[in-house]
Amino acid sequence: MWLRLLTCTTLIEGEVRSRLRERFDVTLPRFDLMAQLDKAPDGMTLSDVSKRMMVSNGNVTGLVERLVESGHLDRRTSDADRRVQVIRLTKLGRAEFRRMAAEHENWIADVFADLTPKDVRELMRLLAKTKASAQKSAGRRRA
Repeated sequence: MWLRLLTCTTLIEGEVRSRLRERFDVTLPRFDLMAQLDKAPDGMTLSDVSKRMMVSNGNVTGLVERLVESGHLDRRTSDADRRVQVIRLTKLGRAEFRRMAAEHENWIADVFADLTPKDVRELMRLLAKTKASAQKSAGRRRA
């Protein structure tokens, strides 16, 4: 079961990575960062972005630098804490992300096109049960 889940994830992620690169010359981490910022119009701290993306601050810093240089992100010092940097999408960044996101949505629909609505409901139910089981296991290990 674990290998089947991993295989599905790898296949789908590989397809999305490939399409983003071919169509937009964008990496998946860059797309993911822009997706997080699209949900936060007022911006986010680098630390918050790192937590949401589940990567280190160092990984985010490199992505941010490149997106600031390309005009897709704006970076400013937090009003509350001068040591904290807040980043947000620029008008250009938001427009380009939304164009990519619209195509991304179609790609995902294509990947799952052979599943019926009933299949999707059942898969979602089973994945929720799997997630709960994994969280319970992690909780027992920490206790």
